[in-house]
Amino acid sequence: MSLEHLINNSQSPKDLDIFIVCGLGSLGQNCIVALKEFGIKIIGIEQSPPPYWEIPNLPQLLEEIIVGDCREVAILQQANIKKCRGILIVTSNEEVNFQTALIAREINPKIHLVLRSAQENLNQLLSQQLGNIFIAEPTQLTVAAFVIAGLRGDILGFFSLDRQKLQVVRHLVKPEDSGFNNRLVEELNNRNRRILSYQSISNPSNCQFHQWQSDTTVKIGDTLIYIEIVDKFTVAKEQSRLYNLQPKNREKNLFYKVIKVLNTQRKKFNKPSLLTQTRNIISLSFLFIIFLLIVGTFLFNFYYSDSPFIYSFYGTIILLLGGFGDLFGQFEPVTDIPWWLQLFALILTLTGTAFVGILYASITEKLLSIKFDLNQNRPPVPEGEHFVIIGLERVGQKVINFLKELNKEVVAITFSHEFDRSLLPNIPLISGDLKESLLMANLPTARSVMVTTENELMNLEIALTSRTICPNSHLVIGTIGKGLTDHLTQLLEKTQVISVYSVAAEAFAGAAFGENILSLFRLNNQTILVTEYEIEDQDTLNGLLISQVAYGYGVVIILHQSPPEASRLMPSEDLQLRIGDRIVVLATGEGLQRIEKGETKNELHCWQVRLEEIVSEEAKFEGANTISRITGCQLSSARKFLNNVPQTIPIILYEHQGYRLIKALKKLSIKSRLIPVADSPIAS
Repeated sequence: MSLEHLINNSQSPKDLDIFIVCGLGSLGQNCIVALKEFGIKIIGIEQSPPPYWEIPNLPQLLEEIIVGDCREVAILQQANIKKCRGILIVTSNEEVNFQTALIAREINPKIHLVLRSAQENLNQLLSQQLGNIFIAEPTQLTVAAFVIAGLRGDILGFFSLDRQKLQVVRHLVKPEDSGFNNRLVEELNNRNRRILSYQSISNPSNCQFHQWQSDTTVKIGDTLIYIEIVDKFTVAKEQSRLYNLQPKNREKNLFYKVIKVLNTQRKKFNKPSLLTQTRNIISLSFLFIIFLLIVGTFLFNFYYSDSPFIYSFYGTIILLLGGFGDLFGQFEPVTDIPWWLQLFALILTLTGTAFVGILYASITEKLLSIKFDLNQNRPPVPEGEHFVIIGLERVGQKVINFLKELNKEVVAITFSHEFDRSLLPNIPLISGDLKESLLMANLPTARSVMVTTENELMNLEIALTSRTICPNSHLVIGTIGKGLTDHLTQLLEKTQVISVYSVAAEAFAGAAFGENILSLFRLNNQTILVTEYEIEDQDTLNGLLISQVAYGYGVVIILHQSPPEASRLMPSEDLQLRIGDRIVVLATGEGLQRIEKGETKNELHCWQVRLEEIVSEEAKFEGANTISRITGCQLSSARKFLNNVPQTIPIILYEHQGYRLIKALKKLSIKSRLIPVADSPIAS
């Protein structure tokens, strides 16, 4: 495929697609905003429109708002679903979402389905049956963002691809970093690492992909953001504040800890537990009951010698189970039974009743101990460098599990009386008054406070109370409404506010075009989507080099696979994409828009390579191969370029692409230099 064809294909206009959004709540409105960035037509369906819109002027972003039940075939047909490319079903009712998805697929078998649901097992089964569907719960998509924000370390994101772990790292270059200092940024890329962003100490605002000049040298104080392959996820550890205590205080603190542990153990050995006492009482009572059963059976059999022995045994058991009235219940005095035998029968009944009471009490105690034993045996609250998670709904529980996988100490706080206390048994759990709970959680020494409740007013109260108790505490707050996010960011310093629906909406919007969103993370206040593509016929990426995709669309390709071959992480930029290839890219919403529309960054596509001298004739053969490999031109054309030196190669390149070509030619003793295109803004 010629370069001219690639350029024309990337700039060809595309007809506007039509998408449907079912459910115009907070998530639906954020999805509409994210979708509108792609320049498409959107039709909204809502059963009862809200009296006011969370996002101002939202109706102006829609082609039409249809009032009705999205499960009705007539409503979907009114939205022209047969001609729609995708439908986002994001109502708050999961049953409605599933029903709508099935109906939509029946009407339009090719439509892309994007579904909101937290039913993990059902989601997986439905994905296998329907195909071409993306199902997720917004809160689950943002769990990693919460964890990373709370860690406050150098790790910005982590995820797995084809059973290999990758993490995104922010690294501040220090004097001891010999592997980074005084090296070109381009030279830092290798098989296990890819540089995403470079921020110089003089220009820290430059944080986009590939936005550095090819001759940029890393200096002390610069910041590098890169993705790397790791064996296991690592989190930078900060030295404990407790360890930084003065030596005397530290020794004293340790001494008291040892004494406290010894006293606790001594009390355990000197004082029998309540459970042990109860077991002893039950055992003695049981033995006494067996003794009475044997004595009673023989006494009744001795007195009623004409009756079978088994009747005496049954009669004794009836008396032990409280059956005195069944055997001696007449109002007339019983004269044929001696008084001492009647007294013994009464003793049997009273003793048996007492034993049954003890047995019931022990069973009740056992059930209660099973319910509350986990709470009684929870570990103590850490003294420092722990994470305080407030709110144990779905997000809170997943955040805790994520942090535990990273071997972090966690304290949980809940204000719900209905919370199942058997959950999360291995962490300290605090409940009660807000201020007292925060103090009990050792808030001043905590590393981060993460507020994950689903009540925004409560989140605001918790944030303000936390900041009152500890002005320097690091807060991570989850919000639903967009307005509260902006206000909290301005009101509270050292606070990271994550708008759950706003972040998730970008993933939902990307998935609406049929792309597979594998994960996401936050980078410089932007959401980076880990997106999987499969190259198809008429695809804007078909025939392009990986370098042309990366620099032209402003994305980073971190995985390439040409089935049936195995996938490769950090692939070579010189690979050409073909139909059937699978790639995974890191991209912002803007990057996905450019790929979808086929709009490359033409302002960066403005460099050429000037061939000046070939030192040896032997270099021509390898030089032609190098030019063909890096530029994507035909090998015959590359040989013609080298046969007419000096001359400028008539292929327009991106700066980093041209720099790699010059560097490769230099190794072959071919002198060349990079020049801007004559009519480009750089040349002027």
